[in-house]
Amino acid sequence: MVLTVSHIQSQVKAGNFLSLARALTLLENDLPGSEELLRELKPQNTPVIGITGPPGAGKSTLVNTIINKLSAEGKSVAVLAIDPSSPFNLGSLLGDRIRMSEQFNKPGVFIRSLATRGSLGGLSAKTIEMTDLLKSVGFDYILVETVGVGQSEVEIAGLADISIVVLVPESGDEIQGMKSGLMEIADIFVVNKSDREGAEAFANNLKKLVHQKEENIPVINTVADQARGIDELMTAIKEHSFSQNQRRQFLLSEKAWKLIRHHKMRDINRLKLQEALLNASSKPDFNLYNFVDSFLDSVKNS
Repeated sequence: MVLTVSHIQSQVKAGNFLSLARALTLLENDLPGSEELLRELKPQNTPVIGITGPPGAGKSTLVNTIINKLSAEGKSVAVLAIDPSSPFNLGSLLGDRIRMSEQFNKPGVFIRSLATRGSLGGLSAKTIEMTDLLKSVGFDYILVETVGVGQSEVEIAGLADISIVVLVPESGDEIQGMKSGLMEIADIFVVNKSDREGAEAFANNLKKLVHQKEENIPVINTVADQARGIDELMTAIKEHSFSQNQRRQFLLSEKAWKLIRHHKMRDINRLKLQEALLNASSKPDFNLYNFVDSFLDSVKNS
């Protein structure tokens, strides 16, 4: 059966996510029918909330608690949980869905893990395509939880309408170094695990840095596994303006750049590259740069 956006919409509205899961698999793997599906997508105003920050900050627990709040309000929520890729098969390594197991049987909640596929910032062209499909089928909110690899997480600003940067009190020594990275893309800062020592002092230092900027960026203390501070976070999310024209144009240009780069690279098969590299590197006169030149020539001429 050929999947269409309208069919997926009707199935999602009925609480059946099977067609949606199949469609996302088509997009993720560039299977037949994926191009047609993408060209059917219609712009929607569904807010995309990006949740990023260093490893161990409690992003998955925070996402879990946000889902609980939104589903209690009767809202439908889709989650893309981006995991690191295996360097061997490009598949997802960690499986964030395991940490959100309590959500599996909730109506109106859909969770999908996605591998980074080698993108350093954790966002690939596939992330954009899959997010746009989720935006087109009727969810109230979309959450994108990124892999957490430091300053390259600024890529989330090219996808999300609102970026939440999650930190912990122990991040204090790193805060100056974040000015040119995460500091620049945050719409909301969350100091999670705020029951730990030094949390108040860290949050106050963060507020001082934030107040040096023109924008009014909230800094919210949470203890996600106890749902503390979540009401304040939800208020900040709902009060955020999702209709900033300048930000919208930036988002669109970033998305277009990633999609163009993906299409330019689509003829390069990673497995063939690995095989060719294995053969070439065994020769005594191997030079990586000469290898890359010859490999690209072979792709052009194939």
